[in-house]
Amino acid sequence: MKKITFLFLFVISSMCVEAQSYVGFLTDNYSGVNSVISNPANITDSRFKTDINLAGASVFGGNDYYGVNIFDAFKDNYDFDLDAKKSPTTDNNAAVNIDVMGPAFMFNLNNKSSLAVFTRARSMVNVNEINGETIDDLDNDTTGDFSVNEGDFNMFAHAWAEAGITYARVLFNEGEHFLKGGLTAKFLQGGGTAYAYGKDVQINYLENDPNFGGNGSIDAQGQVTYGRFAEFDNDNYDYELPDAIGFGGDLGFVYEWRPNHADYTTTNADGESFTPKDKNKYKLKIGLSITDVGSIKYKEGFVDTYAIPDNFGAVNEQDFDDAEDINQFLEDTYASFLTSSSNGMTITLPTALHFNADWSFTSKLYANLNTDFSLVAKGKENASRISNIVSLTPRFESKWFSFYVPLSMVENNGFQAGAGLRAGLLYIGSGSVITALAGDNSKGADVYAGLKIPIYQSSPKDKDGDGIIDKLDGCPNESGPMENNGCPWLDRDVDGIMDNLDACPDKKGPKENNGCPWGDKDGDTVLDNVDACPDEAGPIENSGCPWKDSDKDGVLDKDDKCVDVPGTVANNGCPEVTEEIQKTLNAYAKTILFDSGKSTIKLVSNGILNEIVTILGKYPNAKFAIEGHTDSVGSDALNQKLSEERASAVMTYLIEKGVASSRLTSAGFGESKPIATNTTKAGQAQNRRVEINLVK
Repeated sequence: MKKITFLFLFVISSMCVEAQSYVGFLTDNYSGVNSVISNPANITDSRFKTDINLAGASVFGGNDYYGVNIFDAFKDNYDFDLDAKKSPTTDNNAAVNIDVMGPAFMFNLNNKSSLAVFTRARSMVNVNEINGETIDDLDNDTTGDFSVNEGDFNMFAHAWAEAGITYARVLFNEGEHFLKGGLTAKFLQGGGTAYAYGKDVQINYLENDPNFGGNGSIDAQGQVTYGRFAEFDNDNYDYELPDAIGFGGDLGFVYEWRPNHADYTTTNADGESFTPKDKNKYKLKIGLSITDVGSIKYKEGFVDTYAIPDNFGAVNEQDFDDAEDINQFLEDTYASFLTSSSNGMTITLPTALHFNADWSFTSKLYANLNTDFSLVAKGKENASRISNIVSLTPRFESKWFSFYVPLSMVENNGFQAGAGLRAGLLYIGSGSVITALAGDNSKGADVYAGLKIPIYQSSPKDKDGDGIIDKLDGCPNESGPMENNGCPWLDRDVDGIMDNLDACPDKKGPKENNGCPWGDKDGDTVLDNVDACPDEAGPIENSGCPWKDSDKDGVLDKDDKCVDVPGTVANNGCPEVTEEIQKTLNAYAKTILFDSGKSTIKLVSNGILNEIVTILGKYPNAKFAIEGHTDSVGSDALNQKLSEERASAVMTYLIEKGVASSRLTSAGFGESKPIATNTTKAGQAQNRRVEINLVK
């Protein structure tokens, strides 16, 4: 019966467990090189300088037929067939998956790309569409006779090893949007495979068949396809790797939304920026990947298909027991019903699509939604297949410790709750431990554990404590301000003014000129600090300003005795009194009228005097002598006095009208300087006069 048990019950006859590899652990940002198995993009821009996995193993699987209480299952008197809870249907399923992560390491090639190399050994068993109701009847059959109306079924087992290399790179990093991608290439070595597919299969078994002397008999019908690698049916042999190699690949992308990206970036005064690698920066991270694209070709494999008719009849169970293996029994018994036979077979990898969304509540609290969806159809020939799963995993995460509680819905198993942790070098957990321990009808369980050597990205250092990280600090060992790239201000020209305040840090200069030496912009040898006209050349005597010619008469003000009145060079810049002007003055002066015998000027002469004031005003530096004269009538003494008083009266009037007194003198000459005869009235009138003459 052992070969029948292999064909129909080798999975369901014992408790199986089911989940996906390393449930919970792979959601951790510190899962390191292990994360390549779910998404190759994970290894770049990671929290690691390098990460070395020493060894890790994940064993998991499940079924939808048997359910057990974990505590009861360890009791000595526990009967699996009688005490386990059964859920028989016409379509029961089971799966087993062993995933061993061997030596692996990852490292960063540069700031944007990383590389990983890993080894991995895997084994998967899938059993689909087994008639659980028949199995239940078989368990309860007290006579030993049974009928198996199996219908269609398939069983598949495969073991293989992988050696992979992963390259990942940052594809886009602009502000709050970040994208990275990764690609894994894998060399595959098959370790062994076997599968069986049945269509419309029925088996009737009689424990004591009189036609065979009381031995048991087997009456089978239906179509059976049996495939295996060359050494599968040998019970005793020295195992050698079969001639079975292949290639596979994984492809993945990760997008991160970083709304607070600016908080993680430091920029120095030169515009150089640095974003540390030791912290997660996202609020939301979304990953999408496709894994295990590829196949393994077994050159030494055999696939046989038998179509056994319903009228063939029973065969002796002893013949079945005496056969060396199933293949020999099939060949010896049903050779005439062999419909096809082929050598060599290609086994497809368990291709799957993975979607992952990770939300950051704080820098240490996260919630992860993960979906693993098989792209291999259930029951597909020559193919391994993962079980579909959706997990929600809240977790606490830090550099040296993480803890997670995955809550999952697993194909064929239903709801599972587990727990896991990462502590330093150790990672351990289970995607179903809580469900298994708390429930009495657990149909799935898993466990994983491993050791690694993590070398984390270090936090940016600031040795001098000036608030500027060493990578951007021009003087990492000396404290200095941000605007000088972390360097203390110097005084290169040693002028007592620090370079940050010194407009001319390489030339000495006074504080009043912002540390710059005084210049001489106009080149007149008068330094700008004492140059009253720094933009116009001028002599030292005029404070660096050019001499002016205010009245534009060609005589510079320094030489011009009449600065505001145009004059001649010959007269030192003052206007010259010409003979015509002199004649005009005397003509006006001779018409000044006085009261008879007195020095009082008649009002009628004020207009004449004002004209004289105007003329004198045009020659501000000219000096004039005012002379008084009389006729000969009267005594000499009286005439002398009268002439002096009249000259003085005219001078007084002119001074009162604004003519400087320093420019005027007055004198009387009596009757001593006649200009006409005194013997006539007309001559006497001409002699009574006032003259205004230029003093040369």
